[in-house]
Amino acid sequence: MKMLLVLLLLSALLGVHTVPSRRPSCYKRILHNHSCHSIPEGMASLRRVDESLQDHFWEGEGCETICYCNFKELLCCPKEIFFGPKISFVIPCNSE
Repeated sequence: MKMLLVLLLLSALLGVHTVPSRRPSCYKRILHNHSCHSIPEGMASLRRVDESLQDHFWEGEGCETICYCNFKELLCCPKEIFFGPKISFVIPCNSE
């Protein structure tokens, strides 16, 4: 009986880890025809964060996702993951 209880408990604990996280994650995009310096002209969905943050871009309409350009690749993450919750609210948002 104890063995059955232990097996049920173990299967319940292992089942918890198989549920996918609802937290948004980071992703990479390859820039085939652009470099980091030609992004704003070539991709309408990206805009510079600030002149002081070189190679950082907001993606989309709002300011929830930020991308960093490294050579010919973009790493895009939600701003809370990228900067951390204590810093993300002070990053300027230009929604123009």
